[in-house]
Amino acid sequence: MNSEIILANLRQRPVRTAVSVLAVAIEVSLILVIVGLVTGMNIETGRRLEGVGADLMFQPPGSSVFLGLNGAVMPLAIGDRLLEVEGVDHVAPVVIQFNSQNGFDIVYGIEPDSFNKMSEGFNFQAGQIFQEPGEIVIDDRYAAAKELDIGDEFVLLNQTFKVSGIVDHGKGARLFIALEEAQYMTGSQDKASLFFVKCVDPDQTYVVKEQLESLFPTYPALPLRDMVSLMANSSLPALDAFLTVVMVVAVSIGVLVIFLSMYTTITERTREIGILRSMGASKRFVVQLILQETLWLCVVGVVVGIGLSYVLAFAVEQVFPTLLIMIPLNWIVRATVLALLSGIFGSSYPSFRAAGRDPVEALAYE
Repeated sequence: MNSEIILANLRQRPVRTAVSVLAVAIEVSLILVIVGLVTGMNIETGRRLEGVGADLMFQPPGSSVFLGLNGAVMPLAIGDRLLEVEGVDHVAPVVIQFNSQNGFDIVYGIEPDSFNKMSEGFNFQAGQIFQEPGEIVIDDRYAAAKELDIGDEFVLLNQTFKVSGIVDHGKGARLFIALEEAQYMTGSQDKASLFFVKCVDPDQTYVVKEQLESLFPTYPALPLRDMVSLMANSSLPALDAFLTVVMVVAVSIGVLVIFLSMYTTITERTREIGILRSMGASKRFVVQLILQETLWLCVVGVVVGIGLSYVLAFAVEQVFPTLLIMIPLNWIVRATVLALLSGIFGSSYPSFRAAGRDPVEALAYE
């Protein structure tokens, strides 16, 4: 009986029903797409760091957990001392630069020989490593996103670079230039932003870490496996705060739209509610009827929102190949629960208000 009444009400006002469903869908998709974008960026960055092949990342004091954000301040001579530590196999200095023109890109200034010793080296799809100043190596996803090919020129960091090679993605950054050129551009000759360290035995990574930090007490040596795990869990305080703000905004939208929708609906159905009450329907029955209708709207909205999230994720990845959106299953559950709670919360006052109306006044309402 309740289902028939609810379906009749939803069919009678298709525009209101569609708006309510869309509001819940936007709430769910807003949460999932943004969470998926943050999660995808974290995991993809972690994979690229892991792809470097190093066991440790040796950074200057006070630097970021993930990247040497305080510039190239470490003398290259530190690398020679790191090589003297027992258990260290190879050391690769890197100068990191950030490009914010037409997007956000990380550029590695590297020595090809030392960088390749961290792993099996670059896998070139076309071209070769840079040979002259002004040449740059890019990965396949960046090439696809910017529609670049071997020999093409483009502006980066206010300078014009020529593409000398295209490599498989997954080696730390998407853009690579010569270490000396990166040092010249940043005014940091004979310095590096960080050192990647390869251990003789990966199982002795933490032993080597203690030796490095004993040699340089204020310099953090971060195991890459720990960093990759941290990124995969998306457990950074700043990101948690950001996601909390997103959820608050999304839930607020859902609550307000559901509230307005149900308040308007109840106002329009005042006489109907009066008839139900005069026929013996209890206040509890009226409240349950309205809440059930809201839950129906929320369930449909959640299904539409989840589907819309995957459509948006696919569209974004097609337009921006360098972006990866990964929607975690646990966040689908969270978004569903939040949508249902926002629907119940938004319809609570209108439902109790409707149930509290005097049947005689309700029947006389025009």
